[in-house]
Amino acid sequence: MRASGPQPYATINVVGSERAGFETFLSAQSKIILGIESSCDETAAAAVSGGERILSSIVASQIAIHRKYGGVVPELASREHLRQIVPVVREAVEQAGITLQNVDAVAVTRGPGLVGALLVGITYGKVLAQALGKPLIGVNHLEGHVHAVFLEAAAAGLPRPGMPAVCLIVSGGHTVIYFVKSEVQNGAAHFSYTRIGGTRDDAAGEAYDKVARLLALGYPGGPVLDQLAAYGDARAIRFNEPKMRGNVFDFSFSGIKTAVLYHLRRHSELQPEIDTRKEALARGERGADALRRLSSAATLDLVASFQRAVVDDLVTRTIAAAQQSGARSILVSGGVAANRQLRARFAAEAKRHKIDVFFPSRALSTDNAAMIAAAGYPRFVAGQHEDATLNAEPNLPLV
Repeated sequence: MRASGPQPYATINVVGSERAGFETFLSAQSKIILGIESSCDETAAAAVSGGERILSSIVASQIAIHRKYGGVVPELASREHLRQIVPVVREAVEQAGITLQNVDAVAVTRGPGLVGALLVGITYGKVLAQALGKPLIGVNHLEGHVHAVFLEAAAAGLPRPGMPAVCLIVSGGHTVIYFVKSEVQNGAAHFSYTRIGGTRDDAAGEAYDKVARLLALGYPGGPVLDQLAAYGDARAIRFNEPKMRGNVFDFSFSGIKTAVLYHLRRHSELQPEIDTRKEALARGERGADALRRLSSAATLDLVASFQRAVVDDLVTRTIAAAQQSGARSILVSGGVAANRQLRARFAAEAKRHKIDVFFPSRALSTDNAAMIAAAGYPRFVAGQHEDATLNAEPNLPLV
C-alpha cells in the first residue's frame, strides 16, 4: 500500500565554518558534489562543498510506508524512490542556493543495499551527470558512514579524528568493524579499509527490530527500545555473551533475539499486554510514552536487559579491536550509532582505555546523502570517475 502524498522531508542543518579544523580538505573555492543515496528506504540528496561543508541535506523517509509490514519491503521501497528522487534532488539544490550547473560532480551510492532501490539512484545519477556534462562517482554506502564521522568533525569545528582508526558501522543492515588508514593526496584524504570482524547473522539494528516486533513496540524498533530501556533494570535478566569461535571480533545477534522469544514463552503472563500494545499500534499510538504506559515493569526490564547485552557486545569487541590494532581513535557510525546508551558506554569505556571515540550527529548517523557526497569528494579529486556501465552492487564489499 502506497502513501497518498509525498513524505515530509527531514532537513539536516549542519553547516561548518570555512576552516573547521579539517586541514586536509580544501575549503576556499572548493568543488561542490551532489550526493544521491537510495540504498534502502530513504531517498536522500545533498550538496557538499569541498568534502566537508554541507550546503544542504534532504532526506525523504519511507518509515510510514513500511511500518505496517514491520520491515522494509523492497518493491515498495523502489517505487517510493522513483516517486521521490526528482523532488528530493530539486529541494537539495534549492536549499543549497545553487543551480545544477554549479555542481562539479554527481556522487551516487552503488552498493551495498537493495538492488532495486540502488538502481533508482544510480539511473537518475547517470542521466543527471550526462545531461550536465559532469563526472559521475560511485560510492560505497559503508564508506559513506565512515565519512559521516569526519563530516561531523568538520561541521562542529572539532579536530580531525586521529588515524589509523577502528570504525564500527552498526545499523539495521550492517554490523562490521574496519581498520581504517588514510593518506593525503592532492589535498584530500584517501582512505583504505581492512575488515576486522562483522556479524555472522543478524545485524544489531535488525535484532532491535525483531525484538520490538515480538513485544509489539512498533517499527523501527531501535529508537523506541532505546527510550524504554531507561525505565527498566538492565541487570534484571542475564543474556549469555556470544562465544565466537575463530574470529573473536565477529558478532552474532540471532541468539539474543531467540533468547527473548524463549523468555516470552516462559512468561505467558506478558501476552495480554503485548496484545494490548498491538491494538494501540493499530490505532496509531506509537509514541514511546504511550507504549511505556502499556508496558509492565517486567517488560521494561526485558527491554533494558536486551539493550545492555547488545551494547556490551558492540563496545567490548570494538574496544578490543582498537587495542589490538593500535588504532588512535574509534569511529562509530550507522543508524544504531544514534542509540543513547551506546554513545554513553563508548564514551566511558574509551575514556577508561585512553582512546578517543567519535560519532556523527544523530542526523548524520542514519542514511543520508551528505555522507555520500563527502565520500565521493576524494574520488573526484583523484579522477576516479564512472562511465555508463556503473551498476548496482547489492553485496559490494568495502576495501
